[in-house]
Amino acid sequence: MISKELLGRINELAHKAKAEGLTELEQAERKELREKYLKEFRAGFRQQVESLQVFDKQGNEVTPEKVRQVQRERGLRND
Repeated sequence: MISKELLGRINELAHKAKAEGLTELEQAERKELREKYLKEFRAGFRQQVESLQVFDKQGNEVTPEKVRQVQRERGLRND
């Protein structure tokens, strides 16, 4: 989960960059924070996708087999 502190600091640096510019140290910090944010975002998104179930209009489950296999490996499915 992405912390409020992480987002707050990223936004703080973004505002400062627009207003007055950043020092080299702040630019390095911004890069590191962005990488951490993206890593956490991707992990959360992956977890959401891997826990999805897809159904057609008739109510039949049509979740792709690749996703079903990941769900089985993680203990989210019993079939």
